Amino acid sequence: MTILLFVLLGLFVFMMFRRNKKTQQQQAQLQSKFEPGVEVMTSFGLFGRIVNIDEAENKVTLELSPGNTATVHRQAVTKIVEPVVAAEEPSVVPDDASSLTTDKLGAESTDGSTPVQDAPRIETPEETLRRLNDEGKKDS
Repeated sequence: MTILLFVLLGLFVFMMFRRNKKTQQQQAQLQSKFEPGVEVMTSFGLFGRIVNIDEAENKVTLELSPGNTATVHRQAVTKIVEPVVAAEEPSVVPDDASSLTTDKLGAESTDGSTPVQDAPRIETPEETLRRLNDEGKKDS
């Protein structure tokens, strides 16, 4: 029974050191990408652009906004911020159906060819119900 306990303890210690080694490798890989001009985030949530790296003292100077700089420890920089790709603008959908229920008032354009929509026609609930019922009959 004691042998099993020592084996489990040894396994636990091995896994703990392995995890710590992986974390150190990831941190070293991240810090190898540091160079002036790279957008980064610190462990305490500041976003900025690297201006200067002091290898001797492990300091990084970040430009937080134009003219504002902050000096932080090199290990405080925990993430490189990737530029956001501009997403395609979604099509505009109206909040209500009022823009869909506008009625042509019969006004003609200046050249006399087609009617122009001036203002949406406000219909009563009974008219709306009748129009929707009539549209349902046309579909079937």
